[in-house]
This record gives sequence, C-alpha cells and structure tokens, in this order.
Amino acid sequence: MNTSVRIGVIVVMMSAVLGVPDRADVAPDRQDVVPPKPTGAQEVEVVAVMVDQSTQQPTVLLQGKRDKRSVALAIGLAEATGIAVPLQGVTPPRPLTHDLFLTLFGRLKVTLTRVVITDLRDDIFYAIVYLNAGGSEIQLDARPSDAIALAIRAKVPVLVEERVFEKAGNAAPPRRPSI
Repeated sequence: MNTSVRIGVIVVMMSAVLGVPDRADVAPDRQDVVPPKPTGAQEVEVVAVMVDQSTQQPTVLLQGKRDKRSVALAIGLAEATGIAVPLQGVTPPRPLTHDLFLTLFGRLKVTLTRVVITDLRDDIFYAIVYLNAGGSEIQLDARPSDAIALAIRAKVPVLVEERVFEKAGNAAPPRRPSI
C-alpha cells in the first residue's frame, strides 16, 4: 500500500470513529446564520365574514398566506354585506355600490391592481387602493372594508402591512367598527 492510500484510509477511519466536526467546531467565531424574517406587506386570504360573539360586531377575518397570522377587522353591517356577497359567489340582481365602481373603472379603462391595509391607529384600520390608469399608478385612501369588497370582486390581491399584524396582535378587540 502506498503512502497516499494509507493516509486516505486513516482519514476515513478517523472520521468514522471521531465523527465529522460541526461547523461551530471548525469556525467557532462564526454564529449560525438565521434567515431574515420576511418583511413588508403580505398577501392575505379573506377567510370569512362573521359576527364576533364578544362584541356582536360584524367582522371580516383575514389570514396571511405566508405565515398564517390572522387579523380581524370590525366592520358595519352594510360593509359586511358588501364583502360577504361576492365572497359567497352570489350575484345580486342589481349592482351593489362596489359593482358599480368596478363597472365605472372598466369603462374608464382603469384597473384595480391591489389593495393594501396599511395601518391600525386608535382602533381604526387604514387602506390604500392601487389603480392603473393608462400605465400610471394611482393610489387612493380607502376604508379597508371598501378596499376588500373591491378586491374580492376584481380578483386582485389583498395585502396587509407587517405593522398591522403586529399592532392587531397586541390590541384589545375593537370597541367600535374599524371600517
């Protein structure tokens, strides 16, 4: 047996007996790399419109597609209807207000691209509706309930900013509609 083969056999046997060293043993000063936490808005699914049993308020429940966190928004009865009708796949005999807006957008060659729930302050949620008009982006301030109702009908994403998840997770249930 030549020398290089002997050294190879010895290395293999030592590895088998002693085991392969951990990365921390080879580079003890280097900390394990933790992947960064995703930030920014995350797309949500509109899970349900229901009545909150503790407050008796109509509530829309949103769940993050990335991390499954939930946000519940207290809304009014009319707003609940505006969201529940398309969510259940029902087409009313006459257009509701949100249907009218989408028809108007179509005739004006404006498309809804997404809606983002941007903040929660003093038990009130805030949202922005993003429109595209001839290649230009238009942002409109909106009540989240209206934004969600439009998004469901237009089949565009509903997104929730990270800070909303954080604030809603620490907040007490809303005492009044947060539309």
